[in-house]
Amino acid sequence: MEYRRMGRTGLQLSVLSYGSWVTFHKQINDNSADELMGLAYDNGINFFDNAEGYAFGESENMMGRVLKNKNWDRTSYTLSSKVYFGWRKENKPNQTGLSRKHLVEACHEALGRLQTDYLDLYFCHRPDTGVPIEEVVWTMHNLIQQGKILYWGTSQWSAAEIMEAHRVAHQYHLIAPTVEQPQYNMFERFKMEQDYLPVFKNVGLGTTIWSPLAAGFLTGKYNNGIPEDSRLAIEGFDWLKNRWIQDSKLEKAKKLATLADELGVSLAALSIAWAIKNPNVTTAILGATKPEQLIQNLKALDALTVLSDEVLVKIEGILQNKPFMDLS
Repeated sequence: MEYRRMGRTGLQLSVLSYGSWVTFHKQINDNSADELMGLAYDNGINFFDNAEGYAFGESENMMGRVLKNKNWDRTSYTLSSKVYFGWRKENKPNQTGLSRKHLVEACHEALGRLQTDYLDLYFCHRPDTGVPIEEVVWTMHNLIQQGKILYWGTSQWSAAEIMEAHRVAHQYHLIAPTVEQPQYNMFERFKMEQDYLPVFKNVGLGTTIWSPLAAGFLTGKYNNGIPEDSRLAIEGFDWLKNRWIQDSKLEKAKKLATLADELGVSLAALSIAWAIKNPNVTTAILGATKPEQLIQNLKALDALTVLSDEVLVKIEGILQNKPFMDLS
């Protein structure tokens, strides 16, 4: 396993990590979660990602039960939660968003569900235009000062919003966000390859990217239809299906699968390797539901060796979607 510093912090994260979005509670039970997290940990993964909104809090409950059963040395792994969406099926005022009230209460609730004394990473799951950024930065700073979280970050924020948080932190001598959790894969590139470039350069930024396989699309399993046990077949995830099952993307996925075959690697391993080839990626969050899937995804570390400049040019020739920055 390779470990990378999270931006300009001292924290080291495994370049591949394991997350629970969609899978925990919806697709797998405690026994499966226990097996998968154990397999991840035994292979050097030291970052496990979660959020208050995943399965209405049940994802954190499940991960908390697994971690209690594992009884691993708490200093040997890092744990995250994210705050914004709330966890109740019918949220009342102050039970969502980034107000000081919800940030503090959601943190306490996440600690309880995960059965831990502190969170290593705590993400603002979306920007909240209804809350002054000063309130957000001050609250996150205070949670760090209280020892309830160690680092705070953002998820799906724009570069401008992240830099505004840094401005406020600098003005009041507070702890700024040090990590962002964006989507990044062969079909979703703008934030990582264009929008965040000034942030990487000016203040440094760790990234815990999600969906490196584009919800499983970049495994090739949707090339001939939607398997019944896949996440795109789950009720309520039609938006995800509509996003990825498009003729133009399917055609590119098939060409990428052919290239992967020629290179002697799986499409999944090639796709994850492509994502972590980006030096601004700290870690790529995996979401496997079966041990064989996780083992296959871990082979991305080996697939890095086939990503020569020539191969990267071939991939760009297939994708034809590299963000273009107009400097005129």
